[in-house]
Amino acid sequence: KYGQSGIEVSDLLPHMAECVDDLAVIRSVHADMVVHSAAQYQMFTGRILPGFPSMGSWLLYGLGTESKSLPGYIVLPDPHGALEAGMPMYGNGFLPAVYQPTHLRSGPKPVLNLDLPKGVTREDRLRTLGLIKGLDQADMRPGDEELEARIGAYDLAFRMQTEAPEVFDLTRESTQTLEMYGIGNPITDDYGRRLLLTRRLLEKGVRFICPVHGGGPGNLQWDAHEDIEENHLRMAAQSDKPIAGFLKDLKQRGMLDSTLVMWGGEFGRSPESQGSKGRDHHNLGFSMWMAGGGIKGGQVVGATDDIGLKAIQDPYHLRDVHTTLMNQLGLDQNAVSFLHQGRRERLTEVLGKVITQIV
Repeated sequence: KYGQSGIEVSDLLPHMAECVDDLAVIRSVHADMVVHSAAQYQMFTGRILPGFPSMGSWLLYGLGTESKSLPGYIVLPDPHGALEAGMPMYGNGFLPAVYQPTHLRSGPKPVLNLDLPKGVTREDRLRTLGLIKGLDQADMRPGDEELEARIGAYDLAFRMQTEAPEVFDLTRESTQTLEMYGIGNPITDDYGRRLLLTRRLLEKGVRFICPVHGGGPGNLQWDAHEDIEENHLRMAAQSDKPIAGFLKDLKQRGMLDSTLVMWGGEFGRSPESQGSKGRDHHNLGFSMWMAGGGIKGGQVVGATDDIGLKAIQDPYHLRDVHTTLMNQLGLDQNAVSFLHQGRRERLTEVLGKVITQIV
């Protein structure tokens, strides 16, 4: 047990244990699917099929963006590869294309070609941009959202050449900050860099950021079918210090109160063994946590049964997590809707409830 709240934390997460008083741990989350792709769609979009907007797109649609020089919704992928549901689960679905995410690259250059080519001036680039915009507008028809989004993307790309290089330059950070995120340690460097970049993007007004941890084939994710101890030891070692550093950094800078942090996956692992040392997918009871953004930290909500098979105390569906997310950002799940094929669509299908114990 750790912190003044005395919350139990796994030995795999010693750095997260130092932040436990800021966390609201929900130990009774449940969902509908045990197949990765459908479960990931539900986690991001509230539905088990592709084609629906992700929570990032819904929030951008409901809140707009504070930054005119950076995208409002950014995904920072894991360098090992994509998750099973792929890029569509992050997408804007039937919302206008302006609400789609921007996927950055992994590694030291998240965005290529930010610098002007040799011999090209800013005025040259402006003239080129004006020519492209004129051609696009000449072909535009009323209500052509795709073309409007394309024009906006060109304008945004030009503005990014001014502001983005500074944002992506992590050498501007102090040695103490880099160490806090685990940057420089080969185990934690990658995720530490992406979380530090997340903080820098938040400072510039980016509305929604998804820094993915775990990607690619099987055991490179938290998908411990073979050996759960080996898998979780490795994955926790990569993420524990960067996540704790991110939370501590936000708190030190006075950003945590205005930043809602949510951590979790599409399901948990089964209480019974699978094969030898592995565990299967399990959607009937698993844990997620939230911090910041007005969330009351230092508490645990809900519980599974004694063997972790099913959420039995204060069970909360993923749509309740979505509803709470929207509530904390000042959005009403009923009001944020979009007319699609004659039906008012919403992230939560108006079925979610706020997890009142943590707000």
